[in-house]
Amino acid sequence: MVVSRERVVSAAPAEVWRVVSDPTRLAAWWPGVKRVEEATGDAWTTVLVSPKGKTVRADYTMVDTREPERVLWQHEVAESPFERLLSESTTEIELSAEATGGTVVRLTLNQRPRGWARFSPFQLRAAATRQAEGALEGLAELLGDDA
Repeated sequence: MVVSRERVVSAAPAEVWRVVSDPTRLAAWWPGVKRVEEATGDAWTTVLVSPKGKTVRADYTMVDTREPERVLWQHEVAESPFERLLSESTTEIELSAEATGGTVVRLTLNQRPRGWARFSPFQLRAAATRQAEGALEGLAELLGDDA
């Protein structure tokens, strides 16, 4: 299942790149991320907090970066609480300059459901859509967009 969303932010591509390529900044804009731990250039752990206050850790690995236009990371779902729902999950962010000096940000979540999640694609798609839209909104707010 693939969910893609796009948004134009007023910041220049270089400024957006500094945020999206740095996993230590995820808590400032990614929905549900309370903090980032053990971050290196290649891997990190996020501490997520659900709306009900439950804490969950999620590990990620950087798969590919092409400065200043693309970053791709993989959620390490094996042996995690997410393993019962997903067999694979990646996040890709692509940046391109916008004619007015801003940046077009395209965020793509690619998730392969596992178990019961295979039989409820609408729920999984809705959750992924909320996550993608929330991330773009958080990024825009962090970069000073009012809209």
